[in-house]
Amino acid sequence: MLKRIFNLLLLLIVLPQTVLLAQTNDSITQSESGDLTVNYTSPPKTYYIADVRVTGVEETMYAGQEFVLINFAGLSKGQEIQIPGDDITNALKRFWRQGLFSDVKILQNKIEGDSVWLEIKLTDRPRVTDIRYTGMKKSEQDDIEAKIGFVKGNQITPPQIDRAEILIKNFYDEKGFGDAEVRLLQHPDTTGKNQVVLEIVVDKKEKLKVNNINIEGNVALSDRTLKRAMKKTNEKGKLWNIFRAKKFVEDLYEEDKRNLIGKYHEEGYRDAEIIKDTVYKFDDKTVNIDILLEEGPLYHIRSINWVGNTQYPSAQLSRVLNMNSGEVYNQKKLEERLISDEDAVINLYQNNGYLFSNIDPIEINIENDSIDLELRVVEGPKATIKRVIIQGNDRLYEDVIRRELRTKPGAVFSKDDLLRSVREIAQTGHFDPEALSADIGKGITPNPEDGTVDITYPLTSKGNDQIEFSAGWGVTGLVGKLSLRLNNFSLRNMLNPSMHRGIIPQGDGQTLVLSAQTNGRYYQSYQFQFIEPWFGGKKPNHFSVNAYYSRYTGLNSDYYRQNTNPYMYGMGGYPGMGYGGYGYPGYGYGGYGGYGGYGGYGYGYQDLAEYAADPDQVFNIFGASIGYGKRLEWPDDYFQIMATLGFQRYGLKNWTLNRFDFSTGVSNSITLGLTLSRTSIDNPIYTRTGSDFTLSVNATPPFSLWDGRDYSKLAVNDPAKHRWNEYHKWKLKMRTYTPLTPLTVTRTPVVATRAEFGILGHYNKDKLTSFETFDVGGDGMTGYTSSFATETVALRGYENNSIAMQARAYTRLGLELRYPFILEPNSTIYGVAFIEAGNAWMKLNEINPFDLKRSAGAGVRIFLPMIGLMGIDWAYGFDTVYGTSGIRDRGGSQFHFIIGQEF
Repeated sequence: MLKRIFNLLLLLIVLPQTVLLAQTNDSITQSESGDLTVNYTSPPKTYYIADVRVTGVEETMYAGQEFVLINFAGLSKGQEIQIPGDDITNALKRFWRQGLFSDVKILQNKIEGDSVWLEIKLTDRPRVTDIRYTGMKKSEQDDIEAKIGFVKGNQITPPQIDRAEILIKNFYDEKGFGDAEVRLLQHPDTTGKNQVVLEIVVDKKEKLKVNNINIEGNVALSDRTLKRAMKKTNEKGKLWNIFRAKKFVEDLYEEDKRNLIGKYHEEGYRDAEIIKDTVYKFDDKTVNIDILLEEGPLYHIRSINWVGNTQYPSAQLSRVLNMNSGEVYNQKKLEERLISDEDAVINLYQNNGYLFSNIDPIEINIENDSIDLELRVVEGPKATIKRVIIQGNDRLYEDVIRRELRTKPGAVFSKDDLLRSVREIAQTGHFDPEALSADIGKGITPNPEDGTVDITYPLTSKGNDQIEFSAGWGVTGLVGKLSLRLNNFSLRNMLNPSMHRGIIPQGDGQTLVLSAQTNGRYYQSYQFQFIEPWFGGKKPNHFSVNAYYSRYTGLNSDYYRQNTNPYMYGMGGYPGMGYGGYGYPGYGYGGYGGYGGYGGYGYGYQDLAEYAADPDQVFNIFGASIGYGKRLEWPDDYFQIMATLGFQRYGLKNWTLNRFDFSTGVSNSITLGLTLSRTSIDNPIYTRTGSDFTLSVNATPPFSLWDGRDYSKLAVNDPAKHRWNEYHKWKLKMRTYTPLTPLTVTRTPVVATRAEFGILGHYNKDKLTSFETFDVGGDGMTGYTSSFATETVALRGYENNSIAMQARAYTRLGLELRYPFILEPNSTIYGVAFIEAGNAWMKLNEINPFDLKRSAGAGVRIFLPMIGLMGIDWAYGFDTVYGTSGIRDRGGSQFHFIIGQEF
């Protein structure tokens, strides 16, 4: 007996540190998730903590900060605790749930009377020195890294491992890999203490696709109709599904089951339901789906009654609802006409301040196949706007944004005003319109307690300044261009360096354009433009100043002697990307605003043109204009009227390359332009809805009415006849945009229509101007002043200017189907398919609107903020025209490029 007591005392001396809970007959079970199960077999005893310390963290981030862990444990010196008891248990739970430690123990080092010395012994989880990915593509790895958020050097806890496995599994499920297996393995890293290498292993297996969808129980609706209602779950191998997803994704399948039943509800079968559905493997790569339906009877609306409406009579609400007794009970249409559509009934209330209004359709009676509907209206009080908050703006002065808003503090809330404000912000071009349209609903914060509403505009800034520096080699040598377009310029901050971004004063939303292009001796072009959209700062009055100068030099006689057939039509070289026009082989002028980077294309002896400049052959253009416009309030405030006073001076010296009526002399134009426009489009880049209408006239004074000259007696090529131009030029342009799906769908396909007409009239038949005519055909790239003072009009499917040159009337009609691929702040990409028709006439009495040149094709558009709009189209012209070779031929297959403008 004495020997046993001696051995026990010796053991206590050698092993002084013992797990506190192990000193009793109590037991504690701890799991990795932090759950503790405690069984107490001895009565608790009260102690005071004499001291508490932390060990095991000497080489971790907590070294030297053990007091943090002691506080976290909730155990402090002098504290009264019970052993066994909840204080120790709760401390252990806290550490386990933190997840940063692989082992947690609380030990007692010593007990003297009612005092206890405690030790919190922690084992740190290993840190991840490297993360390796196995079984996946680089693009998939990048997406997974972003989803799981693991960082090298950090600890990774079991809950994080579990979460990552779920996220990765869901990621591959969405891609159709329903059988994918995911494992996260930790391998010891021998290069350091308590370190691991994390390996994420994925076995994707085969991608699961849908082999067959078997539908039973359907009589009223065909299999084809029901399968088309399933948007994301489609059978492979079917021609009509060629552009639809064929992969099987569980979540999308569940959504498609709801779509299938929704199709029945749309057709009047309110009781339709899926009795049973089964998904099973057909083979390793595909699944079959069996769906058993019960359709139920077809229901009709017997009556519609309005209840609770006081602001609007039932007859008016019924007209807006546009559903009548006897119709098939279409639940989808009912919801759209009440809530979803732009002209829904609820919008009638919300556009007049009743933000808190609500309409509940109640089926009050169902008898046989007939339903009585009661539409219960809760109007509520009118809501006034309390605060208007601008978020995310780092480009403009806030007052520049607020002046565009129709929602003002203190005004009655109107949904129309809210959407109009979103449109006006989008039109400025400084913020992402897609993000704003998607998020504006979250910015409406009603305050029912005081009948007000706060409106927040969540803006996402995007750059829209454009800088171009380009150089290329054309047939006349090096072509260079430098162009700067600033769309957020601030004239008032020119002398205030603190308000500059870099060297550019910004913030007022003004536009400044500076452009220069040169081909040395052959071609020079310069432009300056300034636009103030809110002249005076109080009203949207448009003010603009524009000036430009272009100079072209011809080729000397030595060059022409080297060419055969010198008077043929030539495509001409490309100085930059300004396409050559009518001219001698191997030589043509690109236009003002052409783009460098292409060159060396043409017919004939192009190389000689580089050394053949003739300073005695010169054509130059100088122009300046000042414009002022204002927004109208009638017929509605989408209308704007603009007046422009301009001056143009055309100087010719021995110029024979174009079909002007004289080769040497000066021609001047003083013009007054009036433009009436109406623009209601929702987005200037990818437009989904709205229209754009412009009617313009530019006219010179009728000098021939008072200058006393008989112009019928002057020769056509007499410069005196053209000293002062006189004409009146009329143009009508109309565009409409119609979405093919609800605007809530992000990728909304759009049908765009176009109609254009232009006429160049005269006051005196013996004094026709040689300028301001129309060149029709091709891509329209050359711009207004480029084809030697004529206006270019695109007609795809034909060569440039092949429809007509220097025509006095034209028409152009078009229909486009547009579909967006990417709608992001840094890039917008959409595809187009189109048909077009148009023609031009040299004399006004030859106009025949039914004689049109037709074409069709497809293309793509890319918008990048720093560059602008770019695109490429392939088109086929079906009718015959005089091509650039002078031979009458079909337009045929043509490729067209655009940069910086839309057709």
